[in-house]
Formats: sequence, structure tokens, C-alpha cells
Amino acid sequence: MLRIGICDDVRDARTLLRALLERVLEGRALPYSTFEFSSGEGVLRWLQSHPGELDLVFLDIEMSGMNGMETARCLRQSDAGLQLVFVTGYAEYVYDGYSVGALGYLLKPCKREQLEGILDRALGTLHRDAEQAFVCRSGETVYRIPRKDILYFYSDRRLVHCVTAEKTFTFYGKLDEVEATLGDNAFVRIHQRYLVHAAAVEQVDGSEARVNGQALPVSRACRNDALLALTRAMLK
Repeated sequence: MLRIGICDDVRDARTLLRALLERVLEGRALPYSTFEFSSGEGVLRWLQSHPGELDLVFLDIEMSGMNGMETARCLRQSDAGLQLVFVTGYAEYVYDGYSVGALGYLLKPCKREQLEGILDRALGTLHRDAEQAFVCRSGETVYRIPRKDILYFYSDRRLVHCVTAEKTFTFYGKLDEVEATLGDNAFVRIHQRYLVHAAAVEQVDGSEARVNGQALPVSRACRNDALLALTRAMLK
């Protein structure tokens, strides 16, 4: 599912871009959803309560209030993996997008060929970035969490909690399945219920591992393997 945001303070412009996106994406049989925002402030507020729920955002540069460039800087701070595309009627704004890592730009009125090229690049980048992120689903919501931001996972009955410094994401699943999905030595099992990011471990003391100031249990069954894995991680 490709989740796309369209941010423009002109309703007709949003409608035209959405219609063009629908024609292109339906032709590719690619599942997608679109969300419309009439201001930069609006998309930022929405993402505060829906973190990680957009993959690609089309931003009009010349918006009233917070313009597209200011909005892009705020979006980039909160989600480094979010794909940004500027939409503008003025070619002189194009090069400003490189300062915020924009994927590209569309000149108004948007042409189908331009949009298809942008979508090709976006899908390629998202596929590549998926290897550097952990993706989980809670109901209809899909979260894309950068692996480098994850501190640890812990399970509670049928729920798994993914803990970062900023937020905890909760989804149905099993810790064994999470460990298999991650598939590398960056995450270490320290307990039947805990899987930690080795790089986030500050110290191991007896039956506890300290992560971001929190004491997590280290089980006797996992202790030797955990210490070896954590030592390997620290030596890298």
C-alpha cells in the first residue's frame, strides 16, 4: 500500500493532482491511499498523531502561511525516510528542494510523464529503504520505523511493542516472528519477552541490561548468547 499526501492550499490543484495520480496508479494495479491537506500546518498536525503513515508527500511551494519549503524542513526532521516532491509553477524554485533531500519536483500543470517518472523513483527508493526499516501493521495503520531508531521490542501475550526514544508502536504478533523478520545480529534476544537493539545497550549488569536509562531483564537462558552478541556488536 502506497500512502500519499497532497498538500496544497488550492482545492482545485489538489483535485487535479489526485485525479492524475489515480489514473497512473490504477493503470499499474498498485494499491494506494491518498490524503489531502490544505496547509503545511495541517499535514504536520496530522502526522503528529499518525506518525509513519505517509510514504510520499507532494508539497506545493507557494502556500500561504507555512510554505512548502518550511513544511519540508519540519517533515524531514520528524521522518528522515519520508519521500518529498515539490509541486510549483515556477522553475526557479526547483533547486531549493535539494537542501531538504526532495525526491524531485513537478511543474504545474503536472504532466503524466513527469508524474510517472517521479513515482518510479519513489517506489524504487521506498523498496530500498524498506531494508533499513521495520514495517508493522496495527489495524488499518502501517508503520515504517527506521531500524536505527528502535531501542527494543517486548512482547505481552499476543501484542508486541516496538520502543523508540520518541514513541512506542504496538501491534499483534510474536517476538520470534519479529526476530526472524529482522534477520541480523543487530538485534539480540536477552529474554523470552525482550529483543534489544545491540547498539542501544548501555551496559549489562548481572541480570539486567540498561537501554536508554531503562533496566530490562536478562534471563539466565539467554545470558551467555546475549553477552557474546552484545560484545560482537560493540566491537564493530
